[in-house]
Amino acid sequence: MPGVTELRQHIGRQLDYHFVDEELLQRAMTHRSAAALHNERLEFLGDAVLGFLVAAILHERQSDADEGELSRIRSTLVNRDSLAEAARRLNLGEYLLLGAGERKSGGRNRNSILCDAMEALLGAIYLDGGVDACREVILRLFAAQLDAVRNKDAKTRLQEWMQARGKALPDYQVTDVAGEEHDQTFHVRCHVPLLAEPGTGSGRTRRQAEQEAARACLSALESKSRSGGA
Repeated sequence: MPGVTELRQHIGRQLDYHFVDEELLQRAMTHRSAAALHNERLEFLGDAVLGFLVAAILHERQSDADEGELSRIRSTLVNRDSLAEAARRLNLGEYLLLGAGERKSGGRNRNSILCDAMEALLGAIYLDGGVDACREVILRLFAAQLDAVRNKDAKTRLQEWMQARGKALPDYQVTDVAGEEHDQTFHVRCHVPLLAEPGTGSGRTRRQAEQEAARACLSALESKSRSGGA
């Protein structure tokens, strides 16, 4: 199995982060089955740091999203499967220190162990380099996912919500166009099967009004989902 120096070099190449404290890095890769000094405390810290920094990044980038939508987006980025996949992209399984039982049972490729190792690595980076360094690593680690989220507008997100539940697509209707031709305001209603009342929106263009109406529907659906209704 590669040693901690090789792991340090590997992390440097993959994430452009260079550990000062190699012992901290080794601890992050040590499963509880392998030693008394293992990575669970770092995992606890990394989980909290990751949740906070992803929330801060989304708050900065998704200025039109409400609390419920931000929570939903964060949950798609920060979960066991996505963290395990990130660990696989970094090939962390090859560097994990596991007990004999875990090695024999395929622990190097188990989602729960890889997820924990990924969180522990982020906790170690936070302790080793600080919050700004950890933020930069997270931005690099989840660059594709964050870009995909940023590029999805409200209408796209609403359409995906309905498709995921096998429902009809949103229906947008212009209810009024006010003002002079050069200074118009469009008013739109958006009807979706899961809501009794349509979402409404207004804007200087039809597209802007439809986006506002879609955001209103998403907000209502998020609220209904939290209460167990959707």
